[in-house]
Amino acid sequence: MQVIATAGHVDHGKSALVRALTGMEPDRWAEERRRGLTIDLGFAWMTLPGGERLAFVDVPGHERFVPNMLAGVGPVPAVLVVVAADGGWMPQSAEHLAAIDAVGIRHGLLAVTRADLADPGPAMRQALGHLARSGLGQAEAVAVSAVTGEGLPELRAALARLVAALPVPDARDPVRLWVDRSFSIRGSGTVVTGTLPAGTIATGQELLLTPSMRPARIRGLETLNERAASVTGVARVALNLRGIPADVPARGMALVDAGRWTMTKLIDVRISLGSSPPWSGTARLPEETTLHIGSARTLARILPLGPPVPSGAPSPSGAPSPSGAPSPSGPPEPAATAIARLTLRDALPLHVGDRVLLRDPGRADGRILGATVLDVAPPAVARRGAAAAAGRELAAWPDHPSAADLLRRHGLLRAGALAAMGVTAGPAPLAPLAPLAPVAGDWLADPARWADLRRRLAEAVAAHARSDPLAIGMSPEAARAALGVPDRTLLEALARPPLDLPADPAAPAQVQLTGGYLRLVPQESLEHREPRKLAGPASSLPPRVVSGIRAVLADLARAPFMAPEAGRLEGLGLDQRALAAAARAGLLLRVSDQIVLAPGAEAEAAHILARLPQPFTTGEARQALETTRRVAIPLLEYLDRARITQRLPDDRRRIR
Repeated sequence: MQVIATAGHVDHGKSALVRALTGMEPDRWAEERRRGLTIDLGFAWMTLPGGERLAFVDVPGHERFVPNMLAGVGPVPAVLVVVAADGGWMPQSAEHLAAIDAVGIRHGLLAVTRADLADPGPAMRQALGHLARSGLGQAEAVAVSAVTGEGLPELRAALARLVAALPVPDARDPVRLWVDRSFSIRGSGTVVTGTLPAGTIATGQELLLTPSMRPARIRGLETLNERAASVTGVARVALNLRGIPADVPARGMALVDAGRWTMTKLIDVRISLGSSPPWSGTARLPEETTLHIGSARTLARILPLGPPVPSGAPSPSGAPSPSGAPSPSGPPEPAATAIARLTLRDALPLHVGDRVLLRDPGRADGRILGATVLDVAPPAVARRGAAAAAGRELAAWPDHPSAADLLRRHGLLRAGALAAMGVTAGPAPLAPLAPLAPVAGDWLADPARWADLRRRLAEAVAAHARSDPLAIGMSPEAARAALGVPDRTLLEALARPPLDLPADPAAPAQVQLTGGYLRLVPQESLEHREPRKLAGPASSLPPRVVSGIRAVLADLARAPFMAPEAGRLEGLGLDQRALAAAARAGLLLRVSDQIVLAPGAEAEAAHILARLPQPFTTGEARQALETTRRVAIPLLEYLDRARITQRLPDDRRRIR
């Protein structure tokens, strides 16, 4: 199945043509049939010569009902533009074509009606000139008469060719069904209808009704008045919903797959301003407008992110500018564009790359602008110059930003958030990023931002050590707040050296997370330092602590296992925090709270004890080490914990 919408000036025979093609009455309201004027959306369908089914969304042509018209053309992939032979191109013809261009419809067909009342040639040539200047390009045209049937076989054949040329949407795409009708049926309950542009819906499936995000289970499913177990877009569907009261759904709401769309009130967009004055790059954007997408409409406040790019100016990305507004003749001219931030009154389910339409109903000319969504969760632009910088960055983006584009801007994104933005987060699109972007859990990182976070983390830990040299380290939460990192798992990943890259030999230290605290660890292993010489780590300690350590090491140089007593340590200004800091820096070996020896003392003790008859007693060890029981017992227990010695059941020990 395919779905197309009609478009054209009021009273040019759109509904009559749909009626002649399908044999169905598209006008649903008695008032519409009485007045001969389409007010709301109408629906009908037919079977094409090749067996393909084609549904029509018949839209009103009167200027008072443009919002209804926009709700009809929003979700469809193609249009049937209708111009009367005895009327020619009219104001609503132009407005409808501008709307078609703005929402990004690029497939269409021209039908010149009332060929029995006037020569269709002049109207056809005039209309084709306008269409050529739009995104529809060189559309096929057919002259018809809904009264006599003239041209209807040719129109059916042309419709078949149009349908055959339409792209086939992916059945696996996320579902977003814009509601265009909602009603209640006795015995069944709530029913909503809409055009399904892509994806698959099935009986029993649960969707979310935006903007409330209420779960709605599909109780029954129909397409073109026929029951179905499942339907794949493009299709006209009617859904019988369970769990949704009849008075809740309304036109403009949407049924979406959970977690596959971003509900947002803030978006960054590229607006196509047209190529003719006043939108040639000199006029200002309005402060407020109405945004349309699908069947939804909401107010939007506009914040320009820099000046417009005039017509003909090359875009920063080097890509061709969007085509300008329709014009009677001549080749398409490039359109002026502007990058802007839109603040929406109502949250909408959006993807990057979505086309939205901007219309100010208060303007006399009813100016319609098209815009492409570039970011559905843009960062703040509060700092001076941030808005202009954001505009320059976004101006270089394509209309469908990639994962790399979004990661460069956001720095860190969850894979699920990226998918909800409309960027596939599967292995294929992200394969080029996988070896470069560190990942913690489902977090993805821009390589440059990740490297910067590593540098800033080292600076933060170093600054913390300078401000409190005796601290055990910097807490992960304090570091997370300093870096503005949203998740602790990211901080833990930052403290792990990259598995695929060697350590930077030029870096003086590496941040490590040990014992629940972040510390700077020298790149050069402390095991290769002279054990009794103070080296680089001492520079991070206060001078009084360094002086005390030097005095302790001098004492231990004369008697390696005669640890200084508590009074001696206190006199040197070495309290528990200072001793812990010295041990972390590798300047002292802390055997117990009050027993400290020189670095490497454990290896020297093992060498001495290995010369004793095995096993040996505590007294024999004390004599061999030339120390006291105050030092010997804690030292032997330390060696047991280090698995250098083994304590036997009779309290003797042996070297392992």
